Amino acid sequence: MRLSRLIVALLILNSLLAGCSAAAPLEPPTPTAAPSPTAEPAVSVYLDPSIPPDWLDQAGLPADLVPATSASQADILLGLSTDAPQARMVIALAAPFATLSDEVSLTTLRNAWQTGESAGLPASSLLTAPQTRAWFTALWGEPSGYVKEAPAEEILQQAWDQNAWALLPFDQLDPRLKVLRVDGQSPIHPEFDPAKYALSLNFGPSGQTERGKAWLTTHAQVRFFTTSGNYDREKLTLLVMTGVTALVRGTAAMMEIKGMTYPAADIGEILRSADLTHISNEVPFAKNCPPPSPNTELVFCSKTKYIELLEDIGTDIVELTGDHFADWGPEAMMYTLSLYKERGWLYYGGGENLEEAQKALYIEHNGNRLAFIGCNAKPPGYATAAKNNPGAAHCDWEVMTQRIQEAKAAGYNPIVTFQHLEFYTYTPKAQLVEDFHKAADAGAVIVNGSQAHQPHAIEFYNGAFLHYGLGNLFFDQVGEGEPQRQAFIDRDVFYQNRHISTELIPIYFIDLARARPMTEAERINVLTLVFQASGWLNK
Repeated sequence: MRLSRLIVALLILNSLLAGCSAAAPLEPPTPTAAPSPTAEPAVSVYLDPSIPPDWLDQAGLPADLVPATSASQADILLGLSTDAPQARMVIALAAPFATLSDEVSLTTLRNAWQTGESAGLPASSLLTAPQTRAWFTALWGEPSGYVKEAPAEEILQQAWDQNAWALLPFDQLDPRLKVLRVDGQSPIHPEFDPAKYALSLNFGPSGQTERGKAWLTTHAQVRFFTTSGNYDREKLTLLVMTGVTALVRGTAAMMEIKGMTYPAADIGEILRSADLTHISNEVPFAKNCPPPSPNTELVFCSKTKYIELLEDIGTDIVELTGDHFADWGPEAMMYTLSLYKERGWLYYGGGENLEEAQKALYIEHNGNRLAFIGCNAKPPGYATAAKNNPGAAHCDWEVMTQRIQEAKAAGYNPIVTFQHLEFYTYTPKAQLVEDFHKAADAGAVIVNGSQAHQPHAIEFYNGAFLHYGLGNLFFDQVGEGEPQRQAFIDRDVFYQNRHISTELIPIYFIDLARARPMTEAERINVLTLVFQASGWLNK
């Protein structure tokens, strides 16, 4: 355009000059080509090898970016970044399950990494896979000799063999490892915030030059990753499993005095915060249930108003395998089932008849598929479910095996619970071990004892987590001995349809109805007793 205007101007000038002089007309100049502007080099980006390969967009980089061969030559660095995190790698600090410690500070952990000073970190070493080591080296510097590298697939066994702790990605957790809190945060807790967690590794783009920063500013909407990371709350299920509930005798009397929700005053939030809360309620509700008495014989019922306690703690699933479900007759059992149905609560291990009682309860939550299967393993008189009669299901191993295998084949995680023989020891008796092993051999991933009035041992067997007895949740045995004052709430963690962790939450009864979380000394004591009974060395 500039060249055209120049030619026109020259022609006009020539015309004017021609009118004033007889000189020969000027010839128009020969146009010359305009110089080509120098092309701006494309903005370059370096893809750090630390990025998990499956996180990157396989469609490639935006068209106006070119890959750089090194970080020093790049306008943009894509890797560990705090500038504009687009994906997070949540790392768990884990230890062998039989570990007494629950928490460590970030300062202690980082100090052990950097100097080898492991005071406050009661482990022989800190294990990492090569990639995890590279991430933390970038953040904390070269590790001390306290940090040992191991293939990812060997970390679990080495942790147990060497009494070592480990740093590993959250989604690689295994139930045989205990997840430890770091500065009070744990990725298996309901209140977990990955943005505030000390072991969250942020990945994203960082501008290394002014051109790179400008490009990121004008392309803020561009995502380089196909994932938000290895922790997604929408793929996580926190299941709370509990022991004996029997709202009778002293427990019911205290509720009459202190209020319906009194027994859960100190532990209610633990139960409510779960995605799914399991309650093994052994006793039927009855319209004609008499006032409670601490001296009531072993024939039980609960007043209808006591169901407010189960509502308050966020009950989702009710196990019906208990000995006392039939104590007040068929009418009370049917009435109890109607109360559960009105509230949308699901139940298993008992029902209106034998067919319903033997069914597996299938639940899908956040993509995690769980199947609950239960039965009463005591002599048949405790389980009254029949073709035309409600009650608990007696254990029929042919049926139980079939239900477990059907659930497994359908892609569900079978969770088996027993109302079994009651023993007042931490060590499980042979009858329990035999049946728990049968359930695990059939394909169960978790097997729990709902019958125990004190905690029992734990075992990992054939890929399953076995807890032989959790103890009481709401029952009045506080005066029967120290073991009956102890119990566990189990928080089972499922991620991407896999059982990845179980947290033991110990509770202690302070009266006939109310339990609270244990103090540190109480917790260490009960874990020591249970881990000894489990045949594990103290860690």
